[in-house]
Amino acid sequence: MPNKDSERTSDNRSGFGTDNTNPAAYCLKIGIAAGVIWGLIRWLAVAMNLTKVSQAFLIDPWVKRSALGYGYWQIAGFAAFILMSIAAAYVYYGIVRSFRGPVPGLIFGIAWWAALYAAAGPLVGAVPSLATIGWNSLLTDLCLFVIWGLFIGYSIAFEFHQEAGREPEASPA
Repeated sequence: MPNKDSERTSDNRSGFGTDNTNPAAYCLKIGIAAGVIWGLIRWLAVAMNLTKVSQAFLIDPWVKRSALGYGYWQIAGFAAFILMSIAAAYVYYGIVRSFRGPVPGLIFGIAWWAALYAAAGPLVGAVPSLATIGWNSLLTDLCLFVIWGLFIGYSIAFEFHQEAGREPEASPA
């Protein structure tokens, strides 16, 4: 006689979306992954001069801007981006998790970009105003935040809405 765990995994071969997923632990993992992956890509964008906004922009209000160029402040900014990503994953799970598909994640990324670059960022001095930041910085950071939000949103939707069930089955070779 099969147990409930084997029945659950037989219906869902990938093992994703099961009732066994701990939301707090999963959001933490997704937040860390999003922060590391997209933080490193953002760091590359800064290094390639695709954006004028420093990697350490999240800690800019508390540190002298002239000191932000030092390596340890860049690492601190990277860590702050990871912490922001963890917080964003919990926010997404708490507010937007009931929506399915990629569009909520895209909107979520745009909302974070707008909050950081159009509202709070210029107000506290973390980023230049939208009028002075330049198109390259605006578009680069917007695209990075959109993909970052998509990563967080779709990862959570995939896990908690059993999106794996919508994937086509692999045909035998």
